[in-house]
Amino acid sequence: MKFLFVHQNMPGQYRELVQWLGDSGDHDIVFLTQRKNPPKFKGVREVIYKPHNRAKDDAYGLVKTWENAAGSGFGAAMAAKQLRDGGWTPDIIIGHVGWGELTFIKEIYPDVPVIGFFEYYYSVKGGPVGFDPESPVSEHSPYLMAAHNTVPLVNIEVVDQAHFPTYWQRDRFPKTFHDRGYVCHDGIRTEQMLPNADVTLELGRLEKPITRQDEVVTYMARNLETTRGFHQFMRALPTLQAKRPNARVLVIGGNDTSYGGKSKHKGGLRGQMEAEVGDSVNWDMVHFLGQVPYEDYQKIIQISRCHIYLTMPFVMSWSLLESMSMQATIVASDVAPVREAITHGETGLLVDFFDPEALANQVAEVCAEPEKFAHIGPNARKHVVETYDFLTVCLPEHLRQINALVPSDKRIEIPA
Repeated sequence: MKFLFVHQNMPGQYRELVQWLGDSGDHDIVFLTQRKNPPKFKGVREVIYKPHNRAKDDAYGLVKTWENAAGSGFGAAMAAKQLRDGGWTPDIIIGHVGWGELTFIKEIYPDVPVIGFFEYYYSVKGGPVGFDPESPVSEHSPYLMAAHNTVPLVNIEVVDQAHFPTYWQRDRFPKTFHDRGYVCHDGIRTEQMLPNADVTLELGRLEKPITRQDEVVTYMARNLETTRGFHQFMRALPTLQAKRPNARVLVIGGNDTSYGGKSKHKGGLRGQMEAEVGDSVNWDMVHFLGQVPYEDYQKIIQISRCHIYLTMPFVMSWSLLESMSMQATIVASDVAPVREAITHGETGLLVDFFDPEALANQVAEVCAEPEKFAHIGPNARKHVVETYDFLTVCLPEHLRQINALVPSDKRIEIPA
């Protein structure tokens, strides 16, 4: 089958699916992206396009998102036109609608079915905007959020099938969207994300590697930001260290901002929070590791006695499910998207996002009495394998949805 994937930051949510299709050797795959020097996948040809237009910094706020989306959409369409004029027409188009890249794709390929990834619908209620009193919304926020939604509202009429990765994300969209798509996660390679009792980890300022016998607490986010609760994590450290002074805390994450507003502190949010907690933290026991290679990230989670996952009500991180697959004992924020994956006391432990004392106390209890919580990691892995495994759960569903849109002679055999 001929596939056209579209995502401005290749591979995005399609990492596993594209790799599986490419490895099969049975398909002609083109990936349309804005990313310079995108990663290479076997059997996949990358086509890099430039947005036709970008909104100026001082553009009118209520049309800025749409102006950028239209520029990306037209740029993607012109790249697709070159493919078409060169004699290449896909059997199916699969892409993310969030940046507008699919907006005009039917002008180029009107008869080709499209599956669109609908990630998020903005609102000042139920999501990160307006959730934290420390980041109050302005009186204009509802209008800006509504303006952001122009892109999915246009694109729901472009796609033949919508794809929502979780039920919480689907339910953010108006009910008119729900019957026009299916819910299925991107998928976790649980056969690769395994626990490892023998794991060791070397840290630069320590003479000896640490092991599972050491008391290790971990926190991870792509970037250290308020949307992922970094400020609450930092506020929990003094109490946690008072209760567990020998706990070594490993922090993964960059100093940029992926979601939400940026700190005005010259050192970013990390600098701001270091100044706030000050000398109440023993910094010798805290290791900021930055953004680490994937294999190091796996070791860090595998060695963790207690892993902290914090988020406002927002898109659930891959790292949460991957950590569950590695049998981590997770303490997470008690918000709706997390409750879709974690049942308190069974597959993880949930605490109030706004209560750093409760967070510290729960983590300290896990560190002090690991045997009391020994059931959580295996239960978490079992749940992820049964619900989010790529090969046995998510891949078959994605293939069923693809097969439903293409002629019978193009359909892919679904693995048993």
